[in-house]
Amino acid sequence: MGDERPHYYGKHGTPQKYDPTFKGPIYNRGCTDIICCIFLLLAIVGYVAVGIIAWTHGDPRKVIYPTDSRGEFCGQKGTKNENKPHLFYFNIVKCASPLVLLEFQCPTPQICVEKCPDRYLTYLNARSSRDFEYYKQFCVPGFKDNKGVAEVLRDGDCPAVLIPSKPLARRCFPAIHAHKGVLMVGNETTYEDGHGSRKNITDLVEGAKKANGVLEARQLAMRIFEDYTVSWYWIIIGLVIAMAMSLLFIILLRFLAGIMVWVMIIMVILVLGYGIFHCYMEYSRLRGEAGSDVSLVDLGFQTDFRVYLHLRQTWLAFMIILSILEVIIILLLIFLRKRILIAIALIKEASRAVGYVMCSLLYPLVTFFLLCLCIAYWASTAVFLSTSNEAVYKIFDDSSCSLTAKTCNPETFPSSNESRLCPNARCQFAFYGGESGYHRALLGLQIFNAFMFFWLANFVLALGQVTLAGAFASYYWALRKPDDLPAFPLFSAFGRALRYHTGSLAFGALILAIVQIIRVILEYLDQRLKAAENKFAKCLMTCLKCCFWCLEKFIKFLNRNAYIMIAIYGTNFCTSARNAFFLLMRNIIRVAVLDKVTDFLFLLGKLLIVGSVGILAFFFFTHRIRIVQDTAPPLNYYWVPILTVIVGSYLIAHGFFSVYGMCVDTLFLCFLEDLERNDGSAERPYFMSSTLKKLLNKTNKKATES
Repeated sequence: MGDERPHYYGKHGTPQKYDPTFKGPIYNRGCTDIICCIFLLLAIVGYVAVGIIAWTHGDPRKVIYPTDSRGEFCGQKGTKNENKPHLFYFNIVKCASPLVLLEFQCPTPQICVEKCPDRYLTYLNARSSRDFEYYKQFCVPGFKDNKGVAEVLRDGDCPAVLIPSKPLARRCFPAIHAHKGVLMVGNETTYEDGHGSRKNITDLVEGAKKANGVLEARQLAMRIFEDYTVSWYWIIIGLVIAMAMSLLFIILLRFLAGIMVWVMIIMVILVLGYGIFHCYMEYSRLRGEAGSDVSLVDLGFQTDFRVYLHLRQTWLAFMIILSILEVIIILLLIFLRKRILIAIALIKEASRAVGYVMCSLLYPLVTFFLLCLCIAYWASTAVFLSTSNEAVYKIFDDSSCSLTAKTCNPETFPSSNESRLCPNARCQFAFYGGESGYHRALLGLQIFNAFMFFWLANFVLALGQVTLAGAFASYYWALRKPDDLPAFPLFSAFGRALRYHTGSLAFGALILAIVQIIRVILEYLDQRLKAAENKFAKCLMTCLKCCFWCLEKFIKFLNRNAYIMIAIYGTNFCTSARNAFFLLMRNIIRVAVLDKVTDFLFLLGKLLIVGSVGILAFFFFTHRIRIVQDTAPPLNYYWVPILTVIVGSYLIAHGFFSVYGMCVDTLFLCFLEDLERNDGSAERPYFMSSTLKKLLNKTNKKATES
């Protein structure tokens, strides 16, 4: 157990030397990276100023309520349209795309109505019938029946025809459906254009066909929402079960680390094996059923995802994916079996550390709360910024006029020269925009909003990593464990991080935020270039996205280890990052042997918890548990609560295991530092526990044999 010094030490910095006064995290430390701390504070002040400006100019009602041709909101309380929540289009055919329908920029008059039309009527027929009072509610406000039919239709006072409609996103759309293979609107297969001529309904369908995707998406969203309303209680119960399993798993690791790791490995293999078996049984059951051999490509996208479960190809795909995952895990276990034994010792030590600092398991709640604040501020600021534009009015519905699509003022337009030049034109609301300096700066403010979100979110994560690292480092560098462990190590580490190293945390978070905002911009540019046929530009964009993805992963790895060094030594970010990187490079073999194997084992632990809760949710929501068969709620898509439980379970398990992961990384770096500082003699004893001393003997023996 001598003082080993590999020949490549000189290439990667100078190893730490023995220091009899070093007893763990340094308490007499000074502030680091003060300039970055000042920049962060100034940026936060600027961020607050942007939020105030956005809240002053923004109006979220533009997102919530539809807007009529006069720029007035439909359904807003306290206005004359309070009881008119729906937007009605005079001529829906002129709305050419879903984008037009959702962004209100449609070249036809639009008014707020109490209800969408429920019958088929033309203005010509309604005027001479008892239905005229019903018809007039779909004319412009203040309409008076003192004009001829041609003048009313020319001036756009009333729609030429009413079509049975249904509300979608507070807007009235034709109720198109099929009856015996024939497209119908209400009970009609034809409609009149208001001038006495009848047209086939396919003309109307042609005008609104691009909105079908939006209609189907709305139907899907409503069904999903209905599923959440009847299953939210059981979803919460599933997440509570996942939390209880995660906590139980962590507690058992404290006392039975070795047994739990092997149980975890075997259980993951069994869970995947059962998944393969279930997929095979479903695949066999569907053999011979009508329509089960249709391919996924031929079926295409369906909003009712249950359709896919009636295809043999779906279950075959699931079975192949699970089989590949099973084979990969088994091969990794075969090749890493010796290293897993070594990693178990490190997990045992991490279990003891977590056991002595149990409050560390609750710290992810602090991180979660702070991240929620960041997300809430970013989202609200983004909404207010996006609704900061002013109402823009344009001239519509006169193709023969050269002034069409030019901006106008609805109050002065009737008496303006434009109105005299284009007597059939109308000045109506088009969209929200603006030409002022503030409006031109909105894109820059949105980018700044996103950048500050990344910066603050990364700062919150960095604060959590430094806090946990400081607490677990205090445990490792206690010579007599746990007697020499300081009181409240987690709170002490949290206080040191905020008091002395806010600047260093801001520096590391800033570097990561810059890379992330560049990735966002690249994604934006990639979306804009999708319509282009320039293969070189697409190839270049793909390469840049890949490079910055790799760069982000590397910076996260470097930052994580730098924060551990900051928590121990109190050095600035650059010094800590350099020392951590060189320390890992000097022990690259041990890094590969121990650190990454423990990450793999923790991943298996997450998969075990997620798989167990997911299987339980699957059997419950599909009414396959006889004891509670009648308790499970009826659902449109049973995959909605199942996927929610699976994703939520993974996040919960990740929160618990992230504490373990940070503990393992901290103990590992401290372990490497201990090897360089001390040699295990009476004069220079190791700070590591007996478990880690056995780990050292095994690694040295393995290195000697190789």
